[in-house]
Amino acid sequence: MKQLKIAAGIIRNPQGEVFITRRPADVHMANKLEFPGGKIEADETPEQALVRELEEEIGITATSFSRYETIVWEKDGLHITLWFFMVDGWQGEPWGREGQQGQWIAVNELVASEFPPANEPVVKKLQQP
Repeated sequence: MKQLKIAAGIIRNPQGEVFITRRPADVHMANKLEFPGGKIEADETPEQALVRELEEEIGITATSFSRYETIVWEKDGLHITLWFFMVDGWQGEPWGREGQQGQWIAVNELVASEFPPANEPVVKKLQQP
């Protein structure tokens, strides 16, 4: 079974919006929305991967974050562990550094089905009162 380990950032501004990106059309789960992040390398902790991936993907340096949720998801011979972090401090302004679309959106406007299935529980948790 193929295993993937992913670190993702829920970047929340003071207005309560989160920064999300859209997956490119030529990748797995094309055009789905996602929280920025990526694969954890063999020599990294989830926290180190989060900081590196946010710099590479959206051009920010995370300065304040905490573990929000860890999800294990299996389907079609793929085992994915996702570490989600709430990021509420950073330097720089997020943008789609790899050419992907990015936007700020109010949490209550997120639609869980527009994200990959493994992300849906996190979207729903974010929307709980």
